[in-house]
Amino acid sequence: MIMVAVVRSLMVLLLAQVLLGGASGLIPEVGRRKYSESGKQSPQQSENFLNEFELRLLNMFGLKRKPNPSKHAVVPQYMLDLYHMHSANGDHSTKRPRSMGKHAEKAASKANTIRSFHHEEAMEALASLKGKTTQQFYFNLTSVPEEELVTSAELRIYRDQVQSSSSNSSSGLHRINIYELFGRPGADQPLARLLDTRLVRDSFSRWESFDVSPAVAQWTSGKSHNRGFMVEVLHPEEQGEGGEHRHRHVRVSRSLHQDRDSWAQARPLLVTYGHDGRGDAVLHRRDKRQATLRKQRRKQNKANCRRHDLYVDFSDVGWNEWIVAPPGYHAFYCQGECPFPLADHLNSTNHAIVQTLVNSVNSNIPRACCVPTDLSPISLLYLDEYEKVILKNYQDMVVEGCGCR
Repeated sequence: MIMVAVVRSLMVLLLAQVLLGGASGLIPEVGRRKYSESGKQSPQQSENFLNEFELRLLNMFGLKRKPNPSKHAVVPQYMLDLYHMHSANGDHSTKRPRSMGKHAEKAASKANTIRSFHHEEAMEALASLKGKTTQQFYFNLTSVPEEELVTSAELRIYRDQVQSSSSNSSSGLHRINIYELFGRPGADQPLARLLDTRLVRDSFSRWESFDVSPAVAQWTSGKSHNRGFMVEVLHPEEQGEGGEHRHRHVRVSRSLHQDRDSWAQARPLLVTYGHDGRGDAVLHRRDKRQATLRKQRRKQNKANCRRHDLYVDFSDVGWNEWIVAPPGYHAFYCQGECPFPLADHLNSTNHAIVQTLVNSVNSNIPRACCVPTDLSPISLLYLDEYEKVILKNYQDMVVEGCGCR
């Protein structure tokens, strides 16, 4: 069903581009001439056709309407790093982001959808007590579809070093505790459950990743109410000049970030890893069958069934406003003859061979058709209707091999 939907959607995409007179790079010149000569469409018919094609593709991408993100929408660098890692296509020099936790790496290998959420700044709550600082964060997760199973989640906090004024102090350690909050919103003494903890050295700045899977899985499944997280930073006291006590702490709120541009990328980030029940995992390398397929293509007669170039450029349909990466992709298509007798490199089924044999003596029976026999996925990084950044794997989007079936 997924493959049929993809093929139909791509056909609508190609036809829509022809009818609207654009996208010179989307289809071959021969095909463009053929469709343009086949019939004429009125402006209203063309507009309706484009709307229908767009709805089909958006539905395939799991969207109800075309996203329209603002110019101020922020794409976290971490999501870009994940995209480059997942779309490396066999380039193993592209390693996982340095700050990616081991639990997140394992979760990513089993997920086909990765979502990121910035916290709601209006709902921050900061408290400083002797020896510790606490910060409350709330992330709105209502945009996660009901059918999506969230299997893991990580809370990412940028630990920005704050130098001590004490001249004789050495690098110290901080303990960072992450709690799930319970109880009434705004309560003076909210209930809390420890989710993850880490002892970190404060001599440099870096991202820290914490496993918050138990809480997020409960929230997204509706089994418990989302009250947010509490980040607790325990810091050792230092003896400064004049005998007063000074301490280091971790910057986790806008008020401590004087540079507004840096805060956009340094905000706490919640990343969820899930699966919508369709297809395989995000970490899908396309290098497994590449060598074999290249050899097969070199052997093929140009008139016989084979793979042809087809590049889909998202800017041609105005989707580059919300699709962050890639700008387009090589979809390819299959075309050519399935002659009698069928050669081995045409990757035919037994049924196709029998059908071709019958066709050779009875022309009323059609020959086998040239169709995709091997397809691979692509990863898309995009902003959804709520300006949430999503990395998603879409199955059967690229033709890797053709054959007679």
